[in-house]
Amino acid sequence: MTGVNLHGIWAIYRFEMARTLRTLWQSIATPVITTSLYFIVFGGAIGSRIESIGDVNYGSFLVPGLIMLSLLTQSIANASIGIYFPKFTGTVFELLSAPISAVEMVIGFVGAAATKSIVIGLIILATSAFFVPLRIDHPLAMLAFLVLTSITFSMFGFIIGIWANGFEQLNIVPALLVTPLTFLGGAFYSIDMLPEPWRTVSLFNPVVYLVSGFRWSFFGAGDVDIWWSLGFTGAFLALCLGLIIAIFKTGYRLKN
Repeated sequence: MTGVNLHGIWAIYRFEMARTLRTLWQSIATPVITTSLYFIVFGGAIGSRIESIGDVNYGSFLVPGLIMLSLLTQSIANASIGIYFPKFTGTVFELLSAPISAVEMVIGFVGAAATKSIVIGLIILATSAFFVPLRIDHPLAMLAFLVLTSITFSMFGFIIGIWANGFEQLNIVPALLVTPLTFLGGAFYSIDMLPEPWRTVSLFNPVVYLVSGFRWSFFGAGDVDIWWSLGFTGAFLALCLGLIIAIFKTGYRLKN
């Protein structure tokens, strides 16, 4: 029985991280500038009309939503482009023929994408401290949600990168599905502020459960029960894992 090919995992992980380090300034500057603009626009325009939601200052209320928005988009983008380029250039066949298993390959790509997303999430958290007072009631739960969400949606991005046949398809899911669902998922407001039936309709938006659970780790309260949030995240993780297993078993868009 052979052991885990740590050298293969590290090679993929290091290559993907090196690609990010080549654009380090852009990788750091973009979330800082974007976060600052959100606080200026949302915090200034809306915050002047909504001073607080519950017992939380509106500016502070924005922080979990901003981090979750970046986590979802960055995780998907990093993982999808990471596996798409080997397909695009044809080097994916070298990976498939190398002495590295599908699990080890996924760990390398997904691990690198999740690492980038976590770092960006922490940068946004640090940037937020310059604008609003930070409050994190459950720091361990916050870190757990940060890591779990990054891994889950990096796996989702990995699936999109394999499925995509072009750059248009690579961007269509994040642009037309994930980002709109995040904006409508309570990232910048509480769904309790919505009248019926729109509040009930919002409960069918899966991003609501992600944002709510992450916000609970900050303020001890969310739009839905914390266990629903954990259950949804775990179920989506299991679904992505099952799809990746099926992809490598069938060779879907990898071997042809």
